[in-house]
Amino acid sequence: MTTSTRPRRLAAALGVLVLALTAVPAATYAAEGDRDGDGALDQKLDDLAIVHGPRVLEAGHVDMGPKFDGDDWRFLIHDDVSKADADATSVWRYPDETVFRVLDQARLTQPDDPAYAFTGAAPGDPIWVVPQTQNPEVVWLGWNTQDPRVMETIDRGVTLSLSGVDGPGTVTVYLQSGSFGEPEVLWDSRKSGEQPLWVDVNTHTHANWVFTEPGVYLLRLEAEADLIDGTTVSDTQYLRFAVGTETSTDEALAASWSGPAEPEESEPSDGGAAEPAAAGSDDGVLVPVLVGAIIVVALALIAGFAVALTRSNRARRQVLGARAGGPDGGPDGGPEVAS
Repeated sequence: MTTSTRPRRLAAALGVLVLALTAVPAATYAAEGDRDGDGALDQKLDDLAIVHGPRVLEAGHVDMGPKFDGDDWRFLIHDDVSKADADATSVWRYPDETVFRVLDQARLTQPDDPAYAFTGAAPGDPIWVVPQTQNPEVVWLGWNTQDPRVMETIDRGVTLSLSGVDGPGTVTVYLQSGSFGEPEVLWDSRKSGEQPLWVDVNTHTHANWVFTEPGVYLLRLEAEADLIDGTTVSDTQYLRFAVGTETSTDEALAASWSGPAEPEESEPSDGGAAEPAAAGSDDGVLVPVLVGAIIVVALALIAGFAVALTRSNRARRQVLGARAGGPDGGPDGGPEVAS
């Protein structure tokens, strides 16, 4: 290693430290709950059927989330039609057969407010928003970790990761607490690589989905979890959106992915071990810095997990109580949580 590369290695190590520290509050944020306190997110799912067939969803309550399809872990769409029609039966659907149609009733104007500059639209520009709070004329899209078998088998929670967006504009997903709360950005299509979001067991959350241009969008999302038997499960799917009333839902259903490739773990280009440091090099300074950084990150992660465990205590009591047949399972599965 030459002298000119040492500062870059040190800067990279410190960058990893900063990213790890900032990831802790993001990972624990999913455990906060229904901050508006109106109980609108309360729900308890039965073991609903998984059905095949094309489906366009343009209004009503919808969740995405993990479910077992036989013994296979799947990331599916909860089509909650029974909320709008008591004679209908809510089901789970496959993402490659489902289109979220975002009608022009969702069209708003980008506000002249720096707090919302993250959307990528200029003040006064049109944007299409799937809202966090239900608008009966617009599809209401969220996520849940409330399938009965999922709650029985996962260890504490699920990681939802956005790893790419294919579409004509920018997509951002954010949460907002109350009318005057600051927006909390969860996913941004302009970022590369995976954007993980931690979601506790027995969680039901809705967020704001913002699109800056009409057209067809595909969003690549992965649901991954550690199970209580020690195994890890994951499934990656593509959510299909037809944004704007004039956008063809058939085109959205037939669209194929042309966005960024899935992230892969990097490997040494020559397949060999790293070259040992020369005697007397400055690596003797770099190594202690890296060790110190690892220690700080470990302490921060421990603190973050402690916060997450505390915040998700009620949900865990409900699930564990239900497994044991005790009273802590609760009669309604508990309120859902804002990530």
